[in-house]
Amino acid sequence: MSLLAKIAEIENEMARTQKNKATAHHLGLLKARLAKLRRELITPKGGGGGGTGEGFDVAKTGDARVGFVGFPSVGKSTLLSNLAGVYSEVAAYEFTTLTTVPGVIRYKGAKIQLLDLPGIIEGAKDGKGRGRQVIAVARTCNLILIVLDVLKPLGHKKLIEHELEGFGIRLNKQPPNIGFKKKDKGGINFTATCAQSELDGDTVKSILAEYKIHNADVTLRSDCTADDLIDVVEGNRVYIPCIYVLNKIDQISIEELDIIYKVPHCVPISAHHRWNFDDLLEKIWDYLHLVRIYTKPKGQLPDYTAPVVLPDGWTSVEDFCLKIHKNLIKEFKYALVWGSSVKHNPQKVGKDHVLEDEDVIQLVKK
Repeated sequence: MSLLAKIAEIENEMARTQKNKATAHHLGLLKARLAKLRRELITPKGGGGGGTGEGFDVAKTGDARVGFVGFPSVGKSTLLSNLAGVYSEVAAYEFTTLTTVPGVIRYKGAKIQLLDLPGIIEGAKDGKGRGRQVIAVARTCNLILIVLDVLKPLGHKKLIEHELEGFGIRLNKQPPNIGFKKKDKGGINFTATCAQSELDGDTVKSILAEYKIHNADVTLRSDCTADDLIDVVEGNRVYIPCIYVLNKIDQISIEELDIIYKVPHCVPISAHHRWNFDDLLEKIWDYLHLVRIYTKPKGQLPDYTAPVVLPDGWTSVEDFCLKIHKNLIKEFKYALVWGSSVKHNPQKVGKDHVLEDEDVIQLVKK
């Protein structure tokens, strides 16, 4: 029996099963089995494995990476061509783009790499079309733009989300607040710090037994679902922010546009007429959470043209030094910082000081 047949069988059984307290245990087991089969489908067992397909793995350049995901012919290539000035082949038939086309834009001093990925078709997570490679590249992005046709958006949105979820990409979500630690002995130690609506000790044990884990500490710090627990046990999930780009707004009325503007994480644009690009770029910048740090050589004015761009969460002075050169931290004595992260301007700080956006820094070496 092939993997796809097994997956289909489990999905059918889950669809047949009623959801209530009595069946929660059974559904949890089925979800765990499904997750395991999905993982085997993405990374087949056995030797070297086939090639990844030509032209897919693009070298990471710039400070952040943004991928365009969408069905064929929703205007991904037009959007890339008009944003980045890169020529990605555009035509009025489906599947024009066959490999990844990279482009780079400069925005607020940061270099942002844009990837035009080939169109996704239904069943991509099961290896149909070029889907597996497309989604593998999407996993490495800092932000995903799901490009939708405004005339048929919601069906497509659900399908694409479903394909990406099947590959372990979680959109606009935070990692579940679950502590999970494997042990050598001592059985399964289950604690919940708040009331659980779905999981209990037995369900947790049976899900872990499906993964052949019989000794572990599990701490649930929020009201979690079986899916959250499976995500933590699998450990290969990536949490990526996502913006829905509704293209082709030149074909709808103003009233419809007002409704679209109320949808969260959504930006309506027209790639062909270049409408509303500034709004899109601003939203991309917000979702990337990049921090710009300006450098100041001793006795000179700060250089505001070329900031050093750091990702959110890696913004200490030490990270700043490593971004420039890894030997810089060995010679580091202290730094002078001007900006919103310090009380006095300038303030003398050590390597653990956390910088904020648009701070100015001067390094003093030993």
